[in-house]
Amino acid sequence: MKNKIAITTLFLMIFSSLFAQEKTNELIRPPYLHKGDTIAIVAPAGILKNRQETIQKAKRLVEGWGLCVVLGDNLFKNGHHFSGSDLQRTADFQKALDNPNIKAIWAARGGYGSVRILDKLNYKKFKKSPKWIIGYSDITAFHNHIHNLGVETIHGMMATSVEEKPEEIIKTISSFKKALFGQDISYTIASSTYNKEGIVEGQLIGGNLAILTSMLGSKSQLNTDGKILFLEEIGEYKYSIDRMLQSLKRAGYFENVNGLIIGDISSIKKNSTKWGHSIEQLILEVVPKNIPVLFDFPAGHKADNRALIFGRKVKLSVGSIQSSVIFKN
Repeated sequence: MKNKIAITTLFLMIFSSLFAQEKTNELIRPPYLHKGDTIAIVAPAGILKNRQETIQKAKRLVEGWGLCVVLGDNLFKNGHHFSGSDLQRTADFQKALDNPNIKAIWAARGGYGSVRILDKLNYKKFKKSPKWIIGYSDITAFHNHIHNLGVETIHGMMATSVEEKPEEIIKTISSFKKALFGQDISYTIASSTYNKEGIVEGQLIGGNLAILTSMLGSKSQLNTDGKILFLEEIGEYKYSIDRMLQSLKRAGYFENVNGLIIGDISSIKKNSTKWGHSIEQLILEVVPKNIPVLFDFPAGHKADNRALIFGRKVKLSVGSIQSSVIFKN
């Protein structure tokens, strides 16, 4: 009898532990936006030189959806490479984090600079009342850090994305609006010949390859176990991309990952010595052979930049003719 009780107790402890772990892996979902809600546009990274009209255009876009918009006090400041000093950029972001009336923080642009303010911010109020953080590229630093705080974020267009040709960003804008307002999100695209077929589910994480690599060894480094990793990049040499992929591999990013989604990897620089391998081959060299890999997903630095919800569970289906990414609600 005592043995049966001991076995039952042990089973319950294991079950409770697994349940707690599963529950822990479910991220907090900030409230979706409704008409009348306020979104803040801030610039945590690169300078916005002569782009006042661009920001006004972005402001008019979301105001057309019934939202209110506030601009960061230091949005157009000149901090040489940056949109103001570290303290000014931190102040704008902190103000938006702490203001309970602001329901989403929309990055004006990327560039470089987010990592310089990441640890200067106090996330105490944000953790009690989460809100959407939106952007891509350099904003990957925030996506990674906030993922580890247990909150979902939106990898999507930034305010300066409205500078693209209107006909080329129709799906970009549509997917961004759907993500903000909580509508169902799913994508079906034509399959690349480089794809590795398969069907898996997992929590979506990732972002810009260079920024992901720069997070290694910090409290913003991601745990990829059982997850689906998204990667995108722009303006790098192939050897540099290979170096970053090898760094992620050595850090264990590909050991227990469930699948990969590869977005735009564009504007590759030409080296004097020919590399001899395609980007797809470089990626396939570092990932396990038994996981599905989806290439050419429309997200990243090109005009067609579909919104992704990081921290959300997705179903990835990679086929020979078409493939799909379906977000779970």
